[in-house]
Amino acid sequence: MPERNLLGAPAARGGSGAGPARAVVVVYAVFALAAGARSVVQLSTRFDVAPLAYLLSAFAAAVYLVAAAGLARGGNGGRRTALVAISVELAGVLGVGTLTVVDPAAFPDETVWSAYGQGYLFIPLVLPVLGLLLLRRRRGTAD
Repeated sequence: MPERNLLGAPAARGGSGAGPARAVVVVYAVFALAAGARSVVQLSTRFDVAPLAYLLSAFAAAVYLVAAAGLARGGNGGRRTALVAISVELAGVLGVGTLTVVDPAAFPDETVWSAYGQGYLFIPLVLPVLGLLLLRRRRGTAD
């Protein structure tokens, strides 16, 4: 039986499949929804309080969405898309996390990536590592 993506269509070679891969895609999708909803509320009601933090959360939501789509799609194109998104995510969580620890006053309100994702149980710090490991494993089995 051919492998299917999360939408039920046949997955491209190396798609999300079942088990840990699907779990990572689902977590990315949930984080895209959570960060996106949070940023929409913050941007529409409190933009003047911490615009940079709220825009960073919106950016994080977009990155999570692109990573989820790339992982779910699979194949060479999906893997490349996911690799870029997850690399941006890792750089963002490390950069923003470090800035918020070193200079907390620079961010009057939290972002998804503040203190390395502390407000989200550090999942934003662990998720890109899992995503990169998944891509590495998929690369070895799909080609």
